[in-house]
Amino acid sequence: MTEVPEHLRKRAEEARAKAAAAKETGEAPAPAEAELSAEQEKAASKIPAHLLERSKAAKTKADGDAGSAVVTAAPAAAPVAPAAAAPLVTGPGGHTQRLLTVVKSGSIQDVKSKPMDKVHVWPHLLVIEFAAALFITAFTLIFSIFVNAPLLELANFNETPNPSKAPWYFLGLQELLTMFHPMVAGVTIPGIGLFLLILAPYIDKNPSNKPEDRKFAVSLMTIHLMFWAVLVMIGSFFRGPGFNFVFPWEAGLFFEL
Repeated sequence: MTEVPEHLRKRAEEARAKAAAAKETGEAPAPAEAELSAEQEKAASKIPAHLLERSKAAKTKADGDAGSAVVTAAPAAAPVAPAAAAPLVTGPGGHTQRLLTVVKSGSIQDVKSKPMDKVHVWPHLLVIEFAAALFITAFTLIFSIFVNAPLLELANFNETPNPSKAPWYFLGLQELLTMFHPMVAGVTIPGIGLFLLILAPYIDKNPSNKPEDRKFAVSLMTIHLMFWAVLVMIGSFFRGPGFNFVFPWEAGLFFEL
C-alpha cells in the first residue's frame, strides 16, 4: 500500500484546522485554499488507520519532549504560503529508511556465494569413464593372450554332473531354493531386497558423501552384500554330491569355475 509522506499529512491537518476556524467565524475559505484542502484530505484518507495511530503517538511523544507546544490556527484571510524548500520525505513516525533496508536481502538477492560440488558430465565424467573402459579392454585383451579361459569339455546329455551347480553369481539364489519354496526364494525375498534398496534414497536423504554421515545407507548395503556373499560361499564350498551340506576340508571341494 502506498504511504502518504509526512509533509502532505501535516499540510492536510493545517488545512482542516483553518477550515474549522473559518467555519466558526462564519467566513468561507478561499477557493484555492478549499481546493487544496480537498486534495490534501483525499490524500490523507489513503493513509491506513494503524499508520495514522502510530504517527499520532510519535508526534504526541515528540511534542511532550519539546515542552508541550500549543498549535493555534492562523486567520482565515491569510493565504496559504507554498512550500519554499524541498519537503523532507519521511515515513510514519519520522522514519527515513529506504525500502531495500526494510526488506530482507535474502528474499530478493543472494548475497552469499554457495560452494559448488558438482561438475558437468561432459567432459569431466565421460572422459574418465572412457579412459577406464579403454584400460579394461586392453587389460582383458592382453590377459586372454597369455591365459586360456577355464572351459570344460563338451556337455554330455547322457551324464549329469553331481552336484549340478549354477554359475557362482547364481549360487546364492540356488542356495535359497534349497531352503524355501521357489515362489519365496525366487520372487519374494529378492523382491523385498530390491524394494528396500529402491526406498533407501527416500528414507536416508542426507546429502553428505562421508560414510560416517550415511549410517543407514551404509548399513543397508552392507547387510545386502553380506547376505548374498554368505549364500554364494555356502553354495560354492559347502555343497557336495546331491547338493548336500559338506565340509570342504573333509569331503573335498566341489566347485569349478
